[in-house]
Amino acid sequence: MKFQQFIVIPIIVAFLAFTIQILDQLLAPFMPVANAGFGWIAFISWAMYFMAGCNLQGGYKTLLGYVAGIFASIAIMKGGVALVPSLGFYAFPVAVFIVVIPCISLERIPPFDFVPALFVGAGIFFGLMSYVAGATFITATVVELIYCVIGLAYGWATVFLRGKYEAYVAASTASSELQEDAALQERHS
Repeated sequence: MKFQQFIVIPIIVAFLAFTIQILDQLLAPFMPVANAGFGWIAFISWAMYFMAGCNLQGGYKTLLGYVAGIFASIAIMKGGVALVPSLGFYAFPVAVFIVVIPCISLERIPPFDFVPALFVGAGIFFGLMSYVAGATFITATVVELIYCVIGLAYGWATVFLRGKYEAYVAASTASSELQEDAALQERHS
């Protein structure tokens, strides 16, 4: 594919990024916690769609990984608090150690076997709980999953639109080549 044809793909992705930012700004007032925007969660989820294989099954695994990450985060937070009286400084490291074992074990249990999504989902949840004023387990979960689904939808849209465009380019290139071959044969006849 020539660059002048390829450049349309980055323009499509840029347009999708443009619309995701607009969507984020429109959704912000309706989120259960005050924010300056959670579009960053959607962008991460969008990238996870590609890491998971650029298909609906990978998207589903990503969503389940985010859910598992949220549960793991809550288990670590609650476990760490429960262990503070007996372990002090080591309470949260021990809670992490205990929770990570079953998390990594999910690698053996489809459809939870896309463990990177679990870690990304947990990281997002910890970030929401640590840096968003007024976030609770419920509100952080709602925000994270809404934006995860948005990002996955944008991942799907990117693959769909690129596939349609590449098929169009391939068909028009093939048609142009056939026309050139026919014109060449006509000149030689």
